[in-house]
Amino acid sequence: MITRSLTVKLMLAFLFTGLACVALVGIFARYQTGLEFNRFLREREQATFVTTVTSYYQQNGAWDGLAETLRATQPRRADPLPGQPAAQPPPAQSPFVLADQRNIVVVGSGPYRRGELLPANVIALGQPIEINGTRVGTVISLQASAELDPRERDYLERSNRTLIYASIGGALLALMIGVVLARILTRPIRALTVAIGAMRRGEIQQTVHVSTKDEIGELVMAFNQMSADITRANTARRQMTADIAHELNSPLSVLSGYLESMRDGILPPTPERFQIMYDEARQLQRLIGDLRLLSLADAGELSLKPQQIQPRQLLDLVAASFEARAEQQGIYLHVQAPGNLPLVNVDRERMLQVFGNLVGNALRYTPAGGTITLSATHDPSDHGCVRLHVSDTGSGIAADVLPRIFERLYRADQSRQEHDGGSGLGLAIAKAIVEMHQGTISAQSVPIHGTTMTIMLPGVKSTGLLSG
Repeated sequence: MITRSLTVKLMLAFLFTGLACVALVGIFARYQTGLEFNRFLREREQATFVTTVTSYYQQNGAWDGLAETLRATQPRRADPLPGQPAAQPPPAQSPFVLADQRNIVVVGSGPYRRGELLPANVIALGQPIEINGTRVGTVISLQASAELDPRERDYLERSNRTLIYASIGGALLALMIGVVLARILTRPIRALTVAIGAMRRGEIQQTVHVSTKDEIGELVMAFNQMSADITRANTARRQMTADIAHELNSPLSVLSGYLESMRDGILPPTPERFQIMYDEARQLQRLIGDLRLLSLADAGELSLKPQQIQPRQLLDLVAASFEARAEQQGIYLHVQAPGNLPLVNVDRERMLQVFGNLVGNALRYTPAGGTITLSATHDPSDHGCVRLHVSDTGSGIAADVLPRIFERLYRADQSRQEHDGGSGLGLAIAKAIVEMHQGTISAQSVPIHGTTMTIMLPGVKSTGLLSG
């Protein structure tokens, strides 16, 4: 609903804030204007009174007769209209009290009567009248506010109307500014809403223009990054689905072809043909097992049974497993690692699986006469971590495909994807298992000169035992 939109809420917030500020300023200005105007009138009236009585004293040299003179000069009230009673209220008293140099009231008003002696604290609040440097009297003001004549009242009314018009104008200006600012502030949010709606309809790849560097800009950039990540993940998922279908279809096609030919009597069953079918079935088993292992790792359900082991001992076990195969291929496989390295706490069977994938790849891409080296190093600057290396002198990996070799079902050499004994998941599985051991795996390669796979694992002395 429109009443719930952020734009309307921001507009109302700006409007109410503007109205509150304008009303506060208007009330304060009106009060202050009236206050200052009344003070001006009082000061003017008092100045007139002081001038009048000072002039009287200078002319007469005393205050005698001043009260009668001031009473005679006060304006008379208008005569009553016909039909009204002739009685009039008593004349208004003077708003000022005048005391002589002895602090005795000369002109009385209010609570102070003529001839009364005023206390010193009251005299201190008045305005002294001095002639030739001598105080001859003191004027004390009694009125809180001056009486306004019609012109003065008209001036105040016009001032108040001006303030009202200014308040209305300020409110309208606040409304217009609120509309503009609300639209500017909510534009990225509206764009995000549209983009999210498109993603919900299946249009995954969305990019929202970033025009600010504030919190909303950070939100937009986070959304753009999320959209890009989802797009890449979705593309990878589709590619992985297609690759898995292809990987499963290849051995199944071979099996179904042989079985169909044997069923129709086209090919006689022979031990060689059964061996081919058995190998294809084992390839299917390995692929399904690898996919299951990755799914368990993704779900965090792959169990580990860690135990402390010397890195040299782990590498010796790996070398013993592949020694015969390396010898058959004419490849020199050896271990270079000191025996005093920090222990590592790992699941031995899982780590043998990791090194089996790495050494298997090295044997696959290293020509006869080449060398595969299993080594381990320790640098105190690595916070007690142990580095395990698998280096070969094979064909190497091109720089443009090196960052992708740990992706699932990715092969740097697509021409070897058929019947090479690998599922394309070996490095992805190795990465998942190493990361479960709180380690990292990386690759460095120089085409033609070979490849080095490096696994970095925390040492027991620096990190303690890993949880199983």
